[in-house]
Amino acid sequence: MLPNLYLGDMGASLMHVIPILGLALILPYVIDRQDTHHRIFLFVIAIIFAIRYAWWRTTETIAPVGWTIDFLASGLLLGLELMAIVSSISAFFILMLHRDRSPDADRNAGWWGDTPPKVAILIATYNEELEVLERTIIGSKALRHPAKEVMVLDDGRRDWLRDYCEKEGVTYIRRPDNKHAKAGNINHTLQVLWARETPPDYVAVLDADFVPHRGFLSRTLALFHDPAVGLVQTPQHFFNADPIQHNLGISRSYPDEQRFFFDDMQPSRDGWGVAFCCGTSSIMRLDALKDIGGFPTDSITEDYMITLCLQNAGWHTAYLNEPLTEGLAPEGLKEYVTQRSRWCLGMMQIARSRVGPFRKNGLRLRDRWSVIDASLYWITTFPFRVAAMIFPLLYWYGNITVVDASPADVISYFGCFFAWNLMAINLMSRGNVVPILTDVSQLLGALPITRAAFTGLVQPRGHPFSVTAKGGDRSRIVVQWNMLAPFAILLGLTIVGLLLGIVTDRFAFNDAGEGKWVILFWTIYNMIVLTLTIIACVELPRRERHVADTPERVTFTSGEVSKRMWVTSLTQDTARVRGGHFDVGTYGKIDLPGVGELPVFVLAQTADGMRVELMPDEEQRDALFMKFYTEDNTPGISVVNTWNMLGDMARRISRISRDRTARKGTTLDRRD
Repeated sequence: MLPNLYLGDMGASLMHVIPILGLALILPYVIDRQDTHHRIFLFVIAIIFAIRYAWWRTTETIAPVGWTIDFLASGLLLGLELMAIVSSISAFFILMLHRDRSPDADRNAGWWGDTPPKVAILIATYNEELEVLERTIIGSKALRHPAKEVMVLDDGRRDWLRDYCEKEGVTYIRRPDNKHAKAGNINHTLQVLWARETPPDYVAVLDADFVPHRGFLSRTLALFHDPAVGLVQTPQHFFNADPIQHNLGISRSYPDEQRFFFDDMQPSRDGWGVAFCCGTSSIMRLDALKDIGGFPTDSITEDYMITLCLQNAGWHTAYLNEPLTEGLAPEGLKEYVTQRSRWCLGMMQIARSRVGPFRKNGLRLRDRWSVIDASLYWITTFPFRVAAMIFPLLYWYGNITVVDASPADVISYFGCFFAWNLMAINLMSRGNVVPILTDVSQLLGALPITRAAFTGLVQPRGHPFSVTAKGGDRSRIVVQWNMLAPFAILLGLTIVGLLLGIVTDRFAFNDAGEGKWVILFWTIYNMIVLTLTIIACVELPRRERHVADTPERVTFTSGEVSKRMWVTSLTQDTARVRGGHFDVGTYGKIDLPGVGELPVFVLAQTADGMRVELMPDEEQRDALFMKFYTEDNTPGISVVNTWNMLGDMARRISRISRDRTARKGTTLDRRD
């Protein structure tokens, strides 16, 4: 007979989590992310664990009720956390459904017969450089759909752009003012189109930095076979790394910050019939726009609002989850945060608008839920992220216990909730949710986004439209000191508080008991997140916008000598050629597929070949644009590569150490 095994509190708590970890190894081979029943199974259990955790937090972990600072701090943190849990439960319900419209697009390709519908492609621009605009214009002209008109909507009133459009044979439109920013710019053009004797049937909207793939129109138009569809949205993909990927050195192993939304949340929202317009990479029925009087100007995020206005008028939005455009992600942290803050402010304006969830209008219940869900995300996620960094400090410096719990209970309740939540979401998103990096991305914009959320709720009107800057000089290291400073202060306070808790009981007393271990773990986690956030505030140089890394076989010819070689790391200006050597300074040609015989100049020798400068003529330059941006592929990284990501981050951190050592050595040399 086996003796009784006493596990203790910690061991018993771990036995709650271990089965979940075991299932995490098995379920990937069982779960079908397209199967609705499987999705419901995963997220119903996630909701149960969330409610279980919320009940425990509310009934067992707050300080005794009373007019004490412990109770006030404990209650405030609990309130923020409960709001975040409500937001998570709402997201779990949304993720239960999933819709893939690609088969629908396949079945209804060319439903219009012999006469293709007319499409106006609207490229709204304000202050972008020609380098940004030309690839969008050239890519739009290269679309396979025959009945199209490319229209450049210039709110910058630039003569050089007018001349360029004339040279390229595209329509150029400018207006006398900039009223209502992008929405007003598009509405001005819609008035022009409506006044025509034969207006187009559809209008596609592209941001100035988004290039359509050649099949963009043919694939999206297929979904308009349904006469109730007024708008089709496609995902946004990016041919450059966003600031988090780039500054942490993980652009080859970690997807851009918006992948989960576009690849997972939007198809799930479409399953409920509440997918929404994201501005660029969308196409709309002109009659539907006429029904609602054009783009709404009540919000600085007119894209989401137009979905609600269309639904209010009886039109539906469809989401086609195919990579049909690719654009320029914000390259700098300031632009990244400005963009997110604008989205947040715009969402608050929508919540308070005529199509808000609590107004009398024609919206369905699910549309109202959709707005509440999106608003909850902005209102809860970012304030809670700030609170998670600040509240442990209350213990280290003031002996204020905000979570009165033992490690065993935390493992049993929070551990089960967190482990199942993480497993379920990663099963649905193919492993694209990495907790620490998600926290870093949220923390970077937490302060301005929190400010925007409450400003928008209290005073939704009178806020200017902030354009996300694109292009510019990215050739040097830039430290965003203003953004970095709050995180550095928090990290310093966290480290000092932890040291005080270790060496003295003057501030953090031992009477917290086992709860001190909870705060200790929480503090160490915060130190990791804050350190990575600070690293992300150091913006590294960017040498190129787009890289085609697939090797291609070419012939390098110089004079009478020809060699078969491989071309890799192809950019607009340079390429790496492997498999042979020519002297530095040699002029030659490579026969690049899709471009032709491209003149090159050897810049440098490498271990296995050469680095060459490309010297294309105007026609070849356009061909390079189309080769880079208009092919029907998926740019960037779509799925996390965990081991490569860890290696990339380790290299990034070691690079900081090497750079500091090099700077120190330089300083010593100068002193000598």
